[in-house]
Amino acid sequence: MIDADDIRRFALSLPGTVEKEAWEMPTFRVAGKMYLTIPDDQTSFAVRCPRHERAELIAAEPEKFWVPPHEASSAWVRVRLAALEDLDELRDILVDSWGQAAPDRLVDEHPDLRPGAGA
Repeated sequence: MIDADDIRRFALSLPGTVEKEAWEMPTFRVAGKMYLTIPDDQTSFAVRCPRHERAELIAAEPEKFWVPPHEASSAWVRVRLAALEDLDELRDILVDSWGQAAPDRLVDEHPDLRPGAGA
């Protein structure tokens, strides 16, 4: 099963990523913008997700994606670790969130970092 160590390892491999504790949990940032958090219970993680896409994502896979009430107005979605299919799916989710936060220059320098591009 995928765990918080897998998430941390992959996140830190993404260009420009730094880990910083905030709200008593690990957060991951690129160019100062947060794109990933791992809440204390480590059964899920949160990533950037445009609000207009989030409802569709949750409706399609409610066992995998969700939003706690206190994050309803944010542009983030939670992902249940136990519902992930494999490390490739984890990679795609993290790369997508990283790409939303990373500067265009950094994204352009790494065309291999696109969802579905493979590790």
